[in-house]
Amino acid sequence: MKTEAELRHLLSEMTQEEKIAQTTQVIINYYQKTGTEVTGPMGQLGIKSESMKDLGSVLGTAFAEDVIAIQKKYLAENRLHIPMLFMTDVIHGYRTIYPIPLGLGASFDPALVEECSAMAAAEASANGIQLTFAPMADYVRDARWGRVMESFGEDPLLNSTLCAAETVGFQGRDGDVSKPDRIAACVKHVAAYGGAESGRDYNSVEISERLLREYYFPAYKACIDAGAKALMPSFNSLNGIPSTANSWLMKEVVRGEWGFDGVAISDWGAVMELVRHGVAADRKEAARLAGENECDIEMMSSAYYNHLAELVAEGIIRQETLDRMVLRILRLKNDLGLFDDPFHGASPEKAKALSLCEAHRALALRAAEESAVLLKNDGVLPFSTEVKKIALIGPYASEHAIIGQWKARGLAEESVSVEEGVRRLLPDTEILTATGCSFLWDDLSEEGFAEAVETAKGADAVILCLGEPDRYSGEGKCRTDLRLPGAQEKLAKAVSTVNKNTALLLFAGRPLVLTEVEKTVPAILEMWFPGNEGGNAAAHLLFGKACPCGKLPMSFPKATGQVPLYYNRPSTGRPKKKPEGVYEDFTSNYIDCGNLALYPFGYGLSYASFVYSSLTLDKTSLDPDGELTVTVRVKNEGSVEGKETVQLYLRDLVASTVRPTQSLIAFEKVTLAPGEERDVVFKITEPMLRFYDFHCVFRSEAGEFQISTGCADRLILTKTFTLTEGRS
Repeated sequence: MKTEAELRHLLSEMTQEEKIAQTTQVIINYYQKTGTEVTGPMGQLGIKSESMKDLGSVLGTAFAEDVIAIQKKYLAENRLHIPMLFMTDVIHGYRTIYPIPLGLGASFDPALVEECSAMAAAEASANGIQLTFAPMADYVRDARWGRVMESFGEDPLLNSTLCAAETVGFQGRDGDVSKPDRIAACVKHVAAYGGAESGRDYNSVEISERLLREYYFPAYKACIDAGAKALMPSFNSLNGIPSTANSWLMKEVVRGEWGFDGVAISDWGAVMELVRHGVAADRKEAARLAGENECDIEMMSSAYYNHLAELVAEGIIRQETLDRMVLRILRLKNDLGLFDDPFHGASPEKAKALSLCEAHRALALRAAEESAVLLKNDGVLPFSTEVKKIALIGPYASEHAIIGQWKARGLAEESVSVEEGVRRLLPDTEILTATGCSFLWDDLSEEGFAEAVETAKGADAVILCLGEPDRYSGEGKCRTDLRLPGAQEKLAKAVSTVNKNTALLLFAGRPLVLTEVEKTVPAILEMWFPGNEGGNAAAHLLFGKACPCGKLPMSFPKATGQVPLYYNRPSTGRPKKKPEGVYEDFTSNYIDCGNLALYPFGYGLSYASFVYSSLTLDKTSLDPDGELTVTVRVKNEGSVEGKETVQLYLRDLVASTVRPTQSLIAFEKVTLAPGEERDVVFKITEPMLRFYDFHCVFRSEAGEFQISTGCADRLILTKTFTLTEGRS
């Protein structure tokens, strides 16, 4: 490892061209081509072949042998032997794929998130990857947005807790990313990328500073507080200024208030997109705006490469600014130990041994089981393992593409389908399959219905395997209709009508509208995109070898017209429950479906039967220097062991600004055996009651508060206490 003095000396040895090259990032596949002519994307960027030996980093997935070969070639040509940095999107696994983040969010389990992220880091690092563009800490409220699949959902506390856990998983608890099983985390997309207008990717975001600070900022800051080495500004404009050039956001808040001094990396082409946004007249001005904002690395555009030198020469950008940018890049490489081991432990043998190994598959299986959410169960599940004939019906019955988007080097064919999972669990049971219909939105054919219905009629148990194709979610995959695509709703009704012992397995990257399906199907199990072990997890859950314990990280709407939909909505002067003196027709309400979600945040059933018998407070008033103890007594009155996430919600009854009707302030996941009863204890302190007031002062105010347990919109026990004095 180099000392700070040695890094500064290395910086002083660099030419201006070498410095600027360190700030430029391109895709990895260029380095895997032979010859010297720069063609394709590189040719369009205007990067000369002789400059490639000095470029500081590349992005894109890789295998160990490729990284080792590229790094050797690069170091042989680089004058100062500054190692290249290899980055890619490791979102929910590298070779072994576990559930998409939205699914993993349903586990409400920071330890599980950390464990999965550490597994992904080990596989990625063995394959030569040194930094991941994750966690995606974007707070989301709109299921139309395709990238909700990468988020942990609609609650700032859950999002912050799990994003911090993911950061620690990637980087290790001691934050030493030089260790060969670690990778650096790059938190994205700062800021409010998940608040895109109309749920349309890359769209503008107009949000008050108060809402930014209370809902959208916390998860980014949690990652920085957890030690994230890098940060990515978002594509979108935020209150009129694209994040890449937003000095209030990046310099005042991120680097100033939050004290972040790591590397800032633009998103793909975002610097040159400042021209398309209309805030820069040309690429030179785009380079000026991003450079002055100290966005250290420009990804896949060449405004820095072509214009930074002249901007510095003209005195428009100070030399000290460029030097700070390059020094941060050198520090990151040093933190990763690349000056000592430029391959960061990459090894084809190690990569092969780790990828999809037994231990990693076992973790992926556990994650898939604990991420599944039982949405409905009219006594159908779990199915008996003694059934003689099973019907597997629907486009996902034998489908392997259940690992979701952003799957790095994961392969669909290496995943276990539902059919394979059920056959492995019940090898002697007769299993019949029928596709029934397509899952494509423009394919409304009912040609396969007759076969599906006939197959269902004679079965002891029917497993409906429906959902949206994995390519319908992810970046750029936004939807205006959140119902099941194609003829799947009709298929569900046709099949469940002829056989009441039917359960629906749902595969999706976002909350879907299930209002019509819910009316006819007796049981619904949300699997999300569960990863390589999805089929085994589904079989275990359906037949009682595992007990569902997931809770929704995002509300499921009754109709697409309800979105953006979120449980922690502000109070209104005319709530649906008619206030005194207000006519029935004039309340804040949808007259066709009401306001509430079909399935709210925090909701999820179990095969166990959890009864909340009491909620007690040890006092009725809280001093700002003290603490209040909340005890929730929970009993498992069922016949199987299960896990329950006990959730604690707060409502500030009177405040200087309108407050949410409910906000999650704490949660704890517990395991209870049949008949076991436990007290779950939470400690409430004054800082937990703070909010951003009209002037964006983070403060608490004296007054009355409600504490409740249950899940959003379905609170079951409530107590009241008073804060004696507010603080800021």
